[in-house]
Formats: sequence, C-alpha cells, structure tokens
Amino acid sequence: MTEACPGCQNGTKLDLDFSMAFQPIYDAVEMRTWGYEALVRGLNGEGARAVISKVGDDTKYRFDQACRVKAIELAARLFPTGESLMLSINFLPGAVYEPSACLRATLAAARKCSFPREAIMFEFTENESVRDTNHLRAIIAEYRRQGFTTAIDDFGAGHAGLGLLADFQPDLIKLDMELIRGVEASRARQAILGGVLQIARDLDIQVLEEGVETEAEFRTLKAGGVRFFQGYWFARPAFEALPAIRLQTRATARPAAA
Repeated sequence: MTEACPGCQNGTKLDLDFSMAFQPIYDAVEMRTWGYEALVRGLNGEGARAVISKVGDDTKYRFDQACRVKAIELAARLFPTGESLMLSINFLPGAVYEPSACLRATLAAARKCSFPREAIMFEFTENESVRDTNHLRAIIAEYRRQGFTTAIDDFGAGHAGLGLLADFQPDLIKLDMELIRGVEASRARQAILGGVLQIARDLDIQVLEEGVETEAEFRTLKAGGVRFFQGYWFARPAFEALPAIRLQTRATARPAAA
C-alpha cells in the first residue's frame, strides 16, 4: 500500500473559495471542439493570478488537489453526454510529493463523477528550472500509467524549452503565445515554428498553439502543420460554462449589409 505523501499529512488546510472557467480547444483537422481547459477563477470571476496570489507554500498542495477535483466535478456536469471531449487541468509539479499517492483525490473524483480518466490531460509548466528531473520524470510516467495524457504548457517561454523537452517527452506541447504573435509577417517566427513542429513530429508529440488572436495567425499556423488551437479568436473562457467556438474566417463570415 502506498504511504501518504507529506502534503496529505502536513499540508495546511486551504481556506480559499474558487471555481473554474473553461476555454475550448479546437481540432483543425476534424474541425470540432477537441476539449476544454479548466482555468481557475475567483467566485466573482477574478483571474487566476488574483487567486494564486493567495496560495502559499504551505497550502499549494491542497490548492493543487482542490483544483483537480473542482475541474473534474464541473466538467462532469457540463460536458454533453456521449461526446468525446478532453479536460485539460494544470498542475504544479512542486505540489506533487509522491506521484501515485497524490493522484488519489483525482482518481476518486473521476470515479465519483463517472468521468473517464482517459479524457483527462494534465499540463505542467515550470517558471523556474526543473531541479529534480527524476521526480518530474516519475510524475509523467505515473500519470501515463494511470491513463492520463500529459502536456508541457507555455513551451518556448522561460525554462519550458528544448532542454525540458529533451528530458521529458509528453504527449502534447502547448506553444507559448509570444512565439507566434504576428507570425504571418515574420520569417524568423515562421522558421522557429517550423523547427519546433519538425521536432514534435520526430518525437511523435502533438502540438497545440495557445493564445491565437487573429485569423492571420490561425491560417499561418494551420498551413504550417499545427492541429490544435486555443485563444480568444476561437472563444474566451466562460465562468462555469462551455463557450462555443465560432470561427470568423473569410469563408464563414457573413457579408456586410448593403
């Protein structure tokens, strides 16, 4: 039997109310909503930074666990019955002490809500360099063993770059939005994007571009081989709701009234 991790035994009780907003992820190959990312929000719609700023080192474990449970409970209630949709959940690698023990609440919530674990994707990012690569490798291996999809978030920003990809090969990488801002007019950004996409193909990793805000960005990225998309151009996050994707391309936009 797996022993309880230090966070389970010693973590300070979380005295913080929050909920989730959901933002869709678009599959440009199948031309449908592939899934939704759960984004933490305050009860009055406050952004993630406002909520996370209230989380300290002594509460980050319980906050991480509570976010997972809240995301699964809401998704189980909101996702249409019979549709194949992925739920993307962000997690804090530093809040995972023992990978299998720290998944207990996640698995229990999934069972209670009858939410399939294969429909859950865990995103991780590091604002600081990964100090314990063996620990992060163990987390990813355990999550895969349990049937979850894994993703590196904000790829190309800070330490979430090629060095991290060399150590860990997730199922998917989410390219940081700063890599593609104005990509349609930048040869340098197009060249970098092409290189990253080739690396992903060689490693059999899917690519998702987040933060897409214009049709020009979408068309350039799609032509370059990106399959999955997320950003304001598709839909803004909706508090405790599933916003629909509306593509306002030249082919679908209604003509202006005469």
